[in-house]
Amino acid sequence: MGGARFIEHGGKRILFIDFAGVEFEELVGVIRECKKLIAKEQPGTVLTLTNVAGARVNPMTSKVLKEFTTFNKPFVKAGAVIGATGLLKLEFDVVMKFSGRVLARFDDPEKAKAWLITQ
Repeated sequence: MGGARFIEHGGKRILFIDFAGVEFEELVGVIRECKKLIAKEQPGTVLTLTNVAGARVNPMTSKVLKEFTTFNKPFVKAGAVIGATGLLKLEFDVVMKFSGRVLARFDDPEKAKAWLITQ
């Protein structure tokens, strides 16, 4: 079950975006939720940690992810992704290239959080 919420790590707020195992309809809902949260923040201040493990990839998900990463670009100071392996890694690379974003990819969520708080 996906979702989005702010978590604390090392005294900093991180927006945890959970796309793990989601189908397209749920992905769209999580993105809608994220946009509401992100739009309330000051530009260039949001740290994001996105879990994509087991997410389903198809042309529709690719399109909405590209739109989402473009939308949140002005708000995000730094972002990290966990769970991007196999086809998800390829999709991640395509979305990053399209959006002009640079997100760090990690296997371990704790390492991702540790990196984020140093940004």
